[in-house]
Amino acid sequence: MILLWLILIPFIGGLLSWQGERFVGRGFPRWVALLTMLFALGISVWLWVVGDYSLPAVGGKPQWTIEYQASWIPRFGISLHLAMDGLALLLVVLTNLLGVMAVACSWREIERNVGFFHLNLLWNLGGVVGVFLTLDLFLFFFLWEMMLVPMYFLIALWGHNAPGGKGRIYAATKFFIFTQASGLIMLLAILGLVFVHYQQTGHFSFDYMDLLGMSMAPSVEMLLMLGFFIAFAVKTPMVPFHSWLPDAHSQAPTAGSVDLAGILLKTAAFGMLRFALPLFPNASHAFAPVAMGFGVLGIIYGAFMCFSQNDIKRLVAYSSVSHMGFVLVGVYAGTQQALQGVVVQMLAHGLSAGALFILCGEIYERIHTRELSQMGGLWARFPYLPPIAMFFAAASLGLPGMGNFVGEFLILLGSWNIAPLTTALAATGLVMGAVYTLILVQRAFHGAPAAGAPPLKDLGRRELAMMGVLMLLLLGLGVYPQTVLNTSASAMHQVHTIYSAAAATGVAP
Repeated sequence: MILLWLILIPFIGGLLSWQGERFVGRGFPRWVALLTMLFALGISVWLWVVGDYSLPAVGGKPQWTIEYQASWIPRFGISLHLAMDGLALLLVVLTNLLGVMAVACSWREIERNVGFFHLNLLWNLGGVVGVFLTLDLFLFFFLWEMMLVPMYFLIALWGHNAPGGKGRIYAATKFFIFTQASGLIMLLAILGLVFVHYQQTGHFSFDYMDLLGMSMAPSVEMLLMLGFFIAFAVKTPMVPFHSWLPDAHSQAPTAGSVDLAGILLKTAAFGMLRFALPLFPNASHAFAPVAMGFGVLGIIYGAFMCFSQNDIKRLVAYSSVSHMGFVLVGVYAGTQQALQGVVVQMLAHGLSAGALFILCGEIYERIHTRELSQMGGLWARFPYLPPIAMFFAAASLGLPGMGNFVGEFLILLGSWNIAPLTTALAATGLVMGAVYTLILVQRAFHGAPAAGAPPLKDLGRRELAMMGVLMLLLLGLGVYPQTVLNTSASAMHQVHTIYSAAAATGVAP
């Protein structure tokens, strides 16, 4: 039942925030949202401390540390089936942590319709938590689509103030169309998978445990796998389905960008690890060279696009395209090392990208521009913000001692024996990442400030507290990643076992 509450708490908090503004005032929704996400974070950390996440698979079926199941629509085999393993736990903790950061960073940024803003923010977070916990494919699809609606409103209503609001409406609509269209393809694949199960057993089921391990014709398996893959590839985002992301980031409020980069992109990688590979192992193995090739394309293309950006938020957005390319390579390498690296990379990227977008928002709040050509010399005008930004930029480029380095190193190490050429090409992204990151730091912070430029208000206690927490977590993940690796080891071993069995049979559609 605790898993159900992890989903419901943000929904309840969002409703209280929305209605609280009407009866109490604008300050009330902020505190309700903050306390709600702190409470959810406390529960998820407590589950991490007391739970055993090293459960081995039994009879080829994964085991869950916590599981909850209740009948919902039995006629069609639909149930409220929630479960938590090490992978789901880590991503739920990340979601709730960045949820706290999203509420905190929007404390002074959002002044209009504060209650409705926090309703959308918390409902988006609740939907994401549900995606990480559900094992029923009907419920998974419902939450997958539902979490997009609040994000649409976050971008469309509180996005960047382009003339006439057209910029933010365009970005929100583009985001919605891309994700909804790909979600429709996944729905068709889910229905196809359920129909195959019905043909074999005579009854309907949307339950992951029932659908796992089904035999099907190679061509059917490939077709259904592609339906899932396309939905996840769009959300990753994989080149060439990535164009919605820079537009969404450039128009979104700071909290929306934190959610997009830190949390929503991770739902796609999670979907590949939880559903695409285990449900369709043979098709996934046959498709792996193509998927890894797209991952390398994303790494290199995203890095190249960073060189040409003048908007600091678009630059960080394209860097996310590049970093998530490593995740795609690691997922389809399928080795234990690469899969563990994917988990670390998701966590580290969520922390570092979330921090960078928060800092972008703080810079815009002070100088009222995101154009790098209008910056320069900021180091002389801020005591704290530039060195903190340089820390997270260094983390993003994969500096040893930071969590991003551990994730990318494990991905490359685990992929080398599988695809050495692909791995070598992916490694060039590290060099390119270092170059565009240093260019960003040089253009934004170094140089002489304009003549007569006054000192600017530096980060306050609220911002410093947020940055301090994220810095400590990135350092902890980089210096001692073993806690995370131990937590996710069993879940990743189960994925690796299923995937490697398909590789051993050599079955290809």
